[in-house]
Amino acid sequence: MSTHDRVAVTPGIARLHASPGRAGPGRLGLVTNHTGVLPDLRPAAPALLESGVRLTALFGPEHGLRGTGQAGESEAARTDPASGLPVHDTYRRSGEHLDELLRASGVDALVYDLQDVGARYYTYVWTMFDLMVSAARTGVRFVVADRPNPLGGLVSEGPPLEEAWASFVGRAAVPVRHGLTCGELARHLNASAVPRVAGRAAELAVIETVGWRRAMDAEATALPWIAPSPNMPTPATAAVYPGTCLFEGTNLSEGRGTTQPFEIVGAPYLDARFAPALAELDLPGAHFRDLWFAPTFHKHAGRPLRGVQLHVTDRAVFAPVRTAVAMLAVLRRLYPHDFAWHTGGGGAEGTGRRHFIDLLWGSDRLRRTVDAGEDPLPLCAPPAPPGRWAGEDLLLYP
Repeated sequence: MSTHDRVAVTPGIARLHASPGRAGPGRLGLVTNHTGVLPDLRPAAPALLESGVRLTALFGPEHGLRGTGQAGESEAARTDPASGLPVHDTYRRSGEHLDELLRASGVDALVYDLQDVGARYYTYVWTMFDLMVSAARTGVRFVVADRPNPLGGLVSEGPPLEEAWASFVGRAAVPVRHGLTCGELARHLNASAVPRVAGRAAELAVIETVGWRRAMDAEATALPWIAPSPNMPTPATAAVYPGTCLFEGTNLSEGRGTTQPFEIVGAPYLDARFAPALAELDLPGAHFRDLWFAPTFHKHAGRPLRGVQLHVTDRAVFAPVRTAVAMLAVLRRLYPHDFAWHTGGGGAEGTGRRHFIDLLWGSDRLRRTVDAGEDPLPLCAPPAPPGRWAGEDLLLYP
C-alpha cells in the first residue's frame, strides 16, 4: 500500500498527551514498553510528563520496558533514564504479589499502552488482564490508551480457550485470533473474567483511537511499526504469528534465532516432501518455499535445518490459524516417527510437563485430533465474528 493510501490514525496515548485530563485525577502509573510512543516516535512517558500528566511510576511487561528480553524474560532496570520514573516489573507476577506491587507503587490509576498483535497467546493482553484484576481488588482505576489491532478487526479464528487450560498465554475464553483492539478486549474481560477472579469489575475507561477502522491492518495506518517484541520484527511477522506460533508447541524451530521468526519453520528430519505436500493443499493466500536455515539460538541452535518459508500472497484471504493447523496435520502424516509435541516452554507459568500446544490452543483437542490422523481444520472455526462472541456492544470501531 502506498503512503497516499494510508489514513491518519491517532492512538489513545496521543490523545492523552494532547488532553492530560483524559486519564482522570491522581497519581498515574503507565504500563508500557518501547512500543509506547507518540506518532512522531517520542517516548510516551517523558512526553506525558512534559504535557502535565501526573505520572509517578512505570510498569513493564514480558521483554521489559526497553524490549530487550527474549521470550520468557524481562529486564532488571529499576529506573527509566528517559523519564526518571521508577520501573516496576510485572512479568511473572499475579494475584497477591501483583496486588502488593500495585499498592507499593502508590498510584491511583494505571494507564495501559502496549502494542498488541491480535493473537490470544501474545502475553501483553494478559499483563493487562492481571493488572485489571489487581486494580479491581485494590481500588485503582484502569485506563486503556487504545491502539489498532495490526491484523485488522474483521476476522477471528480458532476456538475460545477452555478454563482448564488457562495460563499466561491465555487466561480467559478468547479465540486464538480475536480481532479486537486492547480496549475492546479489556471491555470484554472486565465484563466477564475480571469479576470472576477479583470479585468485582475494575473501574475501566478506554481512550479510543481516532481514525482506525476494522478493515485496516498495520500497513493501512500512518503509524510507524515498532517491533513489539524481539521476534516480531515486521507486520509480515504479525500476519503469520497467530498460526505459526503454534510451532512453539512442537519439536520444529519456529524460526527464532533467524531474521524471519514465525515466517519460517524447520527441523533436522524434514526433507524434500514437505513443501510440495503443503503446496498441494492450495491454502488461500499462502505459498510455501523449500529452504534451509540455521538458527543462532533457541531450538536446534547452530544446526542446518530444512523447512519452508510461508509467503503470504493475499492477506485478505490468508487464514493464519487454519494454515498452521493444516501444516501440523501434514507433519504428523509425513513424519509420524519424528514429529513430536513439546512440553513446557513459552514462559507460561504452571506449564509443568503439560503439552505446550494445549496451552496455546486452549485445550487438548488440536493435539488429539492431529495425533488421531483426523481432519483438524473444523477446529479452526471461531465461535462468531469479532465482537459477536464477546457481545456486539463491546465493539468501539466500525
